[in-house]
Amino acid sequence: MTTTSTTDLALMAHLLRRAGFGADRDELERYSEKSYDDVVEDLLNPERFDELEEEVLTRFYPHLHANKDNPAVWIGRWFYRMINTDRPLEEKMTLFWHGVFATGWTKSEHTPTMVDHIQMLRTNCMANFRTLLLGISRDPAMIFWLDNNENHGSAINENYGREILELFSMGIGNYTEDDIKNAARAFTGWTYKQPIPLYPYGQREVEFLFRADDHDNGEKTFLGHTGNLNGDDVIDIIARQEATARFIGRHLYNFFVADEAQVPAWSIEPPVDPGAIDDLVKTWMDSDADIRAVLRTLFTSDWFKAARFKRVKSPTEFVAAVLKLSGDYREPAPDLHKLEGTIVSMGQKLMDPPSVEGWHTGKEWIDGGTLTERINYAIDTLNDPKKPGVRAIANRIKSGGDSTSPAQLVDQLLDLIGPLEVEPETRDVLIAHAESEGPLDWSSDASAEASTNRVVQLLTLVVSAREYQFN
Repeated sequence: MTTTSTTDLALMAHLLRRAGFGADRDELERYSEKSYDDVVEDLLNPERFDELEEEVLTRFYPHLHANKDNPAVWIGRWFYRMINTDRPLEEKMTLFWHGVFATGWTKSEHTPTMVDHIQMLRTNCMANFRTLLLGISRDPAMIFWLDNNENHGSAINENYGREILELFSMGIGNYTEDDIKNAARAFTGWTYKQPIPLYPYGQREVEFLFRADDHDNGEKTFLGHTGNLNGDDVIDIIARQEATARFIGRHLYNFFVADEAQVPAWSIEPPVDPGAIDDLVKTWMDSDADIRAVLRTLFTSDWFKAARFKRVKSPTEFVAAVLKLSGDYREPAPDLHKLEGTIVSMGQKLMDPPSVEGWHTGKEWIDGGTLTERINYAIDTLNDPKKPGVRAIANRIKSGGDSTSPAQLVDQLLDLIGPLEVEPETRDVLIAHAESEGPLDWSSDASAEASTNRVVQLLTLVVSAREYQFN
């Protein structure tokens, strides 16, 4: 195994927190056997690694095989992927686009289309932006969510035409009301085949349908381009706009680098780091909207590498990170579906964002109630020395010798669960607590058991700290 410095480990841990859902120490050291740039390329090319084998999950959840109408089961499946995949950026980008192209279960109450919607995002998550936007525009869940099935050549519905510009690509201030109307006209006839009812037989996929007889074939002018434009033409024009590059670049910065102002303020609130956005825009324009190329610029930049613990974890990121640490669900279990309720109590429900605007992020994830839920969940999950991840942490500390001083214990724990950077005041409080019972003693079975319990207790205090809320 290649010897890796703490600094390199800290940088790799930063990358894995942002481009995935974190890593336990063994996984972190395996990644660190490669160079940073090589790991970035592996993350950007998930096809280098096998898909996660999920068929075994159907033994616990027949819904995954024959009946798709249970969102909680599918959310549990998604967490299983987040925790165990060898293609973490693929899942992280799926989550990213789910927040940008916010589409929810509540309106349709039709889980099969939402399952297919998430898979469409996963399939296209690092493709050219045109491919992704075309997938969204042809997606039955999105079509119903934004009423494009009600968008007819004889009577347009502007809902999708508006949101594809305002929230999915360019942002407010970069188009006119006429552009909205003509975009809507271009997407007339883009609908889906009406599915049969869910019960008792309706667990079937819903397919996109283009109705030529319901499409407006008249001349349209969109963002300065005139002709018999259709939805494909509108998507191509959108992808070539610098405003699109800047808007999606700001989304990427907010999700992967540092918390930004919320989307509605972007037309008046400048970016946190204008130079970083400029870098992303340049790559977008040079690569003709290649998302993989834009992500490569992001992950290899100095501003990304320096932006550690600058984002509040979303509930999904928080729960997945705790589970990576604890070692839970490395094998299928019958209670995966309960993770839906866990994240809902923290303010997020996957497959059902609160509106087309998606979830508000950053400090808006945190209030007195949601913070309590986070801390209680982390404590309850990690307060067990028999869990494989917790046991591995205790064994690492034990391997240092027969005695571990309070300061060594605190520093080793912070290192093993991150490395996690904390304020001096936080470290002092942790050391003061550890000093109340003196050094750890690993010299006998009885003292080792007591020391293990103290490691677990201090671990629960560390994950209760303010700093652990940040990614």
